[in-house]
Parts: sequence; C-alpha cells; structure tokens
Amino acid sequence: MVTHTNTSSHDRLIKTLIEHNVVLQKKSVDIIDSTNQLNKRIGKLLDVFEEASKHVLEVGEDKKILDLTDKLEMLLDQNKNISRGLEILENYVKNKAQFEGTKQY
Repeated sequence: MVTHTNTSSHDRLIKTLIEHNVVLQKKSVDIIDSTNQLNKRIGKLLDVFEEASKHVLEVGEDKKILDLTDKLEMLLDQNKNISRGLEILENYVKNKAQFEGTKQY
C-alpha cells in the first residue's frame, strides 16, 4: 500500500525534475542564441579579413605583403574552421534540446 508521504515525495521529485528540465532547456536556448551571435561576428570578421586581403594584393607583390597575405589566408581558414565547429555545436545543442523535449512527454 502506498502511503501519502511516498506519493507526495514522488510528486515533489517529479515537480523538481520538470523544473530542472525547463531551466536546462532555457540555458540551451541561451547557448544557441550566443552561438548564433558569435557566428555572425565571426562572419563579419571574415569579411574584414577578406577585404584586407584584397587590398593587400592590390598594393603590390612585395615579399612582406605576400607574407602578410599568407597569414591572412591562414587566419581566414582558422576562422572558417571555428565557424564550422560552432555550427556543429549549435546543431548538437538544438538536437539534444529537441530530443529531451520530446522525451519529456
């Protein structure tokens, strides 16, 4: 026979789990928003580097300029890799949040 104390204890536990799940989902949304903002900023930074690279190439074929161009291209590649990684992380967080949201029902 289930006592009233066990039932209320289970109800409190379920309520606490639901509250924690809601908080976790809100944090997941915050992370996704932050990742989106970071992706936009990295995109703008990439645009700046690409524009700088174009202007450097217009100046001339000096060795220093070529070295700078190579470094800018390396930075562009690094930023593209970071951007891809952040997009993968964003998709992972979105999928996990959706999975946990459907799992709750």
